[in-house]
Amino acid sequence: MNSRKSSGGLVYSTEHGRMCPGCGKPAAQCVCGKAPAVPSGDGIVRVSLDTKGRKGKGVTLVTGVLLDAIALARLGKELKAACGSGGTVKDGVIEIQGDHRELVVSRLQAQGFTVKRAGG
Repeated sequence: MNSRKSSGGLVYSTEHGRMCPGCGKPAAQCVCGKAPAVPSGDGIVRVSLDTKGRKGKGVTLVTGVLLDAIALARLGKELKAACGSGGTVKDGVIEIQGDHRELVVSRLQAQGFTVKRAGG
């Protein structure tokens, strides 16, 4: 067993000064006590199909969802399961492999989101 982990980790660094034992970042940049920020936007979820940089393969993109990172990941997992497809959540955008725009729009509208199809 690692004794460093059990004792709380690094608490001071000569380069950064006092360190947070929870997240391991400098005390000025500590994120332990802060609530995750909810992104701002116009409140409209946009669903589009993107093929750029993917060798012609289509990917359904869901942007503009005003949820924190944990809730967004949960929504992404639910949408991927509904589509029976893989995908990911990156930088506040849900990517689902394949063209599933109609299914995603209907699922999001059923959950109470204002949804628009974007890009054709």
